[in-house]
Amino acid sequence: MARKVFTSFHYKPDNWRASQVRNIGKIEGNSPATANRWEEVTNGGDTAIKKWIDDNMSGKSCVVLLVGENTAGRKWIKHEIKKAWDDGRGIFGIHIHNLKDSQGNQSEKGRNPFEDFDIGDKNMSSIVKCYNPPYSSSKYVYEHIEENIEDWIEKAIEIRNNQ
Repeated sequence: MARKVFTSFHYKPDNWRASQVRNIGKIEGNSPATANRWEEVTNGGDTAIKKWIDDNMSGKSCVVLLVGENTAGRKWIKHEIKKAWDDGRGIFGIHIHNLKDSQGNQSEKGRNPFEDFDIGDKNMSSIVKCYNPPYSSSKYVYEHIEENIEDWIEKAIEIRNNQ
């Protein structure tokens, strides 16, 4: 049975790439917000966005952060990382820059977002994994994620449970 996960990503540039990962069929989680729904949520301000994140993260055992070119450092990505960790959820990242977008384009590799956090005297990036599929072909990147995502989820939950 697929684990219930929350997927986190930079909406506008990476929604198409995120949909590819969600459609692999090996994870179960929050349904993607449509552009109209996300606009409605964001128009409600910070309180509405936090409530949407809380509601959608509830009941999930792991957060999968899909890391695109400009994901690191974004306000709500940082909020989701902190919330996942503080709530005791497994969390990890996957670099998705080599998956093609709806126009068939790839992007530059983004910075590891876990580098923005410290856990005690360690940087979070030394604890939390951020996988970078070792291929430049979108097809092979997809297949690599498909083959490994379930193991990555279990490893993230194990890492979090041991902290």
